[in-house]
Order: sequence, then C-alpha cells, then structure tokens
Amino acid sequence: MKRAYLDTEDGQILYRIAGKGEPILLLHMTPRSGDEFREIIPILAESQQVIAMDLMGLGDSDKPPREYSVADYVQNIITLWDELGIEKSNVLGSVTGGYIAGELAAIYPERVNKLILCNVHGFDAEEQQKIVQRYSIGFKIKEDGSHLMERWLSRVNYVGNGELNHRCVIDDLKCFGFPVYPGVAVANYCLLAKERFKQIQSPTLVLTGDKALEPLEKAGLAKAENQTWLSESIPDIQEIIIENGTLWMMNQQPENICKLVDDFLKTS
Repeated sequence: MKRAYLDTEDGQILYRIAGKGEPILLLHMTPRSGDEFREIIPILAESQQVIAMDLMGLGDSDKPPREYSVADYVQNIITLWDELGIEKSNVLGSVTGGYIAGELAAIYPERVNKLILCNVHGFDAEEQQKIVQRYSIGFKIKEDGSHLMERWLSRVNYVGNGELNHRCVIDDLKCFGFPVYPGVAVANYCLLAKERFKQIQSPTLVLTGDKALEPLEKAGLAKAENQTWLSESIPDIQEIIIENGTLWMMNQQPENICKLVDDFLKTS
C-alpha cells in the first residue's frame, strides 16, 4: 500500500492506494480516517485496485478553508479520480462515507459502478440538530488532559482497550480544535438524503451491523424506527445484517466484510 497526496484548490488530500484491477474507492466514517480500512485494504487489493482517501478535515488531509458540504466532498472524489485516470469505480462508504458515496452515485451515475453502504443510519430533524451542534463545536482540549480519557472511554465498550481504540483516539486528536467538517456536512444533508438517494441507479449492497445503532441510540442521535429509509429510497438494493457487527466492523470483521463485498462485486 502506498500513500500519496492530491493537490486541490482547498488543500491536500491524503489517499492510500494498493493493488491492481477494477478500482474500488473506500470512504470512511467520522471522525476516523482511511485507517478505518487498514484491515480490509490488503484483502481487497488481492483482486482489485483499492483507494482510500482521508476526507478533508480528518486524518492527514488538510482542513477545508470553509464549511464543506456533501457536494464538496463529492467533487474531491471526482478530482481524485480524474488525477488517477479512473473513469468508473465501485464505491464503499461507511457511515459518513456512505452518505457521501450515495450522493456521488446520485450526481455521477455514469462514474459509479456498484455501491456498498455500511451502517448508513437514518435520522429525524431533532437528531439532525443534535449532530450539527455536536460536530460544529468539535472536540475541545482541556488543560487537565481529561479530554484524552474521554475519547478513550467513548467507545471502549465496543472496541475494547487495545490497539483499535488507540487508533481511533489518534484519529480523534487530529481533528481537535476545529469543527468536525464531514460530520457537519452529512448532518446538514441527511434529511435530504431520502429523496437524493432515489436517483441512485447503481446496484447497491447495504451492510448493517446488528449492534451498530446501539451507541447512537444511547447518545440520543438515532432511533430504530428511522432505519428503513434506504430500502424505501434505492430501487436496486440488497441488504445484509452483520451478526455482532458494530460501527467499527471494518476493523473487527475484515474477512467477513470482504467476502460479502467480493461476492457482491462478482455478481452480474
């Protein structure tokens, strides 16, 4: 796997690239980075070209010079594809990345082959406002360093006390002191997504962890009753529930995820 930077008018975007063959673009959740796909990139790269970009404002990509929209993130993708000479690609989006992937497929159907949406939950207006407020404020540094332990404990029940939690905290710290730009963008977009996703023409696989909604419900950011929207919006859809799947299932179940993705991509 190689790392490289794409130069844009708004700053540099880090991306990872590995393998050869039909391309697949991976778009990560918030507030993570392309590191979310560390475990699955080597597996997928055995048979295809895998590209994972850090969304602007997260990971090792620059902070955007203004509040970005989902459409802005879509244009970043098109710029990257044009730079790499990619005319058409499969796309996998996780949570935040799933919303961006869906809008990409809606605007540029001629450039998206197959679409995989992972843990793309639905929200109502009340939850949307909570998410906008939370990500607009972002993470704050505290003089006693307690912000470090807060981030460590925020997901420990789902990822444990090991390396994965450490990696997540590192990604958290890279966006401290700023709005969490992709989170704000998707929060401003999510209520429109039900109509926007009706324009998607690509065959679509939806992977949802059976435990992925739990932390969002606990935080008052999502409800089970709002989770049928994808099947109502996208005409050509295949849905699979991942047993013991969490928001971090890309790291926790890489072989299982890759098998499902590979099977889907091989179908005509």
